[in-house]
Amino acid sequence: MPLEYLGNPPLASDHQPRPFSPAVLAGDFVYVSGQVPGDEKGEIVQGGIEVQTRQVMKNIQAALALAGCTLDDVCKTTVWLQDARDFGSFNRVYMSYFTGGKPARSTTEARLMVDAKVEIDVVAYKPKG
Repeated sequence: MPLEYLGNPPLASDHQPRPFSPAVLAGDFVYVSGQVPGDEKGEIVQGGIEVQTRQVMKNIQAALALAGCTLDDVCKTTVWLQDARDFGSFNRVYMSYFTGGKPARSTTEARLMVDAKVEIDVVAYKPKG
């Protein structure tokens, strides 16, 4: 089965398309690129970790929808936090999005490529038929 590249490469604040797809369908799996708290104009939303986590989750939901998936289909997440001291506040928001089964997760502190407090990528599983 060939890979299916979903969505258009996102634009950043410099209005240049980024060199990746929002999501890639590979058989029964959907790989969502790392999402930062960017709005529809490519600008990072202002605010603390809670505001930025909500925007990231909104972006993830939009990318998953390209493949007909929801957060209920997510089996694995990877989280990068700019500051480990945000872990508790991040977790409170994150947990509100996964009210059923909890996906496997890795979380680390890292300097991000953009001026954001959080980045998350996900893998979803959606069997066909």
